[in-house]
Amino acid sequence: MSPHLAASIPAPVGELCDQLRRAGYRAWLVGGGLRDLLMQRSPKDWDLATDATPPEMKKVFRRVIPTGIAHGTVTVLHRGEPYEVTTLRGEGAYSDGRRPDSVYFVRNIEDDLARRDFTVNAIAYDPLTDRLIDPFGGLQDMRARRLRTVGSAEERFGEDGLRVLRAARFVATLAFDLDPATEAGIAPALRSFECVSRERVRDEWLKAMAAEQPSRAFEVMRRTGILTVTCPELMKQVGCAQNRYHAYDVWGHSMACMDACGSGPIHRVAGLLHDIGKPQTRALSDKTQDFTFYNHEAVGAEMADDWLREYRFSNDERRRVVQLVRHHLICYSSDWTDAAVRRFIKRVGDDHLEDLLALGRADVQAKGRPVEEELRLLIELEERIATVRAAGSAMGVRDLTVSGKDVIRHLNIRPGPLVGRVLDALLERVLDDPELNQKEALLELSEKIVEREGEGPDG
Repeated sequence: MSPHLAASIPAPVGELCDQLRRAGYRAWLVGGGLRDLLMQRSPKDWDLATDATPPEMKKVFRRVIPTGIAHGTVTVLHRGEPYEVTTLRGEGAYSDGRRPDSVYFVRNIEDDLARRDFTVNAIAYDPLTDRLIDPFGGLQDMRARRLRTVGSAEERFGEDGLRVLRAARFVATLAFDLDPATEAGIAPALRSFECVSRERVRDEWLKAMAAEQPSRAFEVMRRTGILTVTCPELMKQVGCAQNRYHAYDVWGHSMACMDACGSGPIHRVAGLLHDIGKPQTRALSDKTQDFTFYNHEAVGAEMADDWLREYRFSNDERRRVVQLVRHHLICYSSDWTDAAVRRFIKRVGDDHLEDLLALGRADVQAKGRPVEEELRLLIELEERIATVRAAGSAMGVRDLTVSGKDVIRHLNIRPGPLVGRVLDALLERVLDDPELNQKEALLELSEKIVEREGEGPDG
């Protein structure tokens, strides 16, 4: 084995293996940590497999947490860090398409590796003997950048429905190609995939978004029918022609936009969903003989909101994506007044601006044609926003020099909807003329606003 492998194992991991050996047991590095190490990536965690049973591990280690003891897994706390250690095991049938009905402990590492999903995850390494165990050709598949199941793809996917989505995710995050026989095993297993919880699907989508090109995962989902199960509205984008300003259909544009979004997984979800409303709103203009997508951003925001709720995204994540989808159509031109720029900031929300401008750049870059002028306009808008911000102009009701209490006291009115309408009207005036944001001037204006509404004091 190459010298770098043993030298790359953290000392605490080697110490755990040594403790087990001194107690008469054996231990191996397994799973994603070993795979990443072999691919010269930085492992996120270190998983150990051992021939010791959970009761035996409790005797070997001082601090053991029984995190998954029914399946032979414990968490060992060592030097202040948690390490997952699992007894070598085989598995019974998967009647629910997600978890084995039973597990049984084995003593042979090859038997344990045989139950795993993909060959690149079915490799073990003994750091004490510097021996690599690769019974299913995982190293060869790594060199070929090929993702292949251990044994029959249909059986592996049928056992655990989540594996089909893991296959799509690994194609993106590992930048591998999917073995044809493995891909052919996905469609027959989609019934098992339908049993997977919405939360697990969401988690796999977000993990895929961390890839350099998450579109690789979504192309697998499109080809194999996974996307028809999880988000059929996206499938309607395939073959949906754009107007003359795009080189791609809606699907191809969404893939390119998602890949170009670089501000994290949730930003990429917004890039994926930003045009989800286009197929529903597409129409052919009699005047231009070109396609239009009137109001697709508003329709898409509602569709995105529904999907994000169903797939259990957090309220904050959902609001962020929906806001970006709703406002992604940036129609800026150089003749905007400063008041128009301030209104744009107010409409979008100051805390969403950076994300929206980044999505705007990705959206433009994903048109598949020269876009220098459109990018120049976005840069100009960004500069004008910075100028307006630096001036300290009011962008929201909270920035006004008067509060709701000031309005109530000055106008002698009761708390209620009228107060909010007055503040909104004052903000509109200040957006046009920032110098009006003076307390006395705004209170005087509030009187005229109430008069216009036809309500007097105590009204």
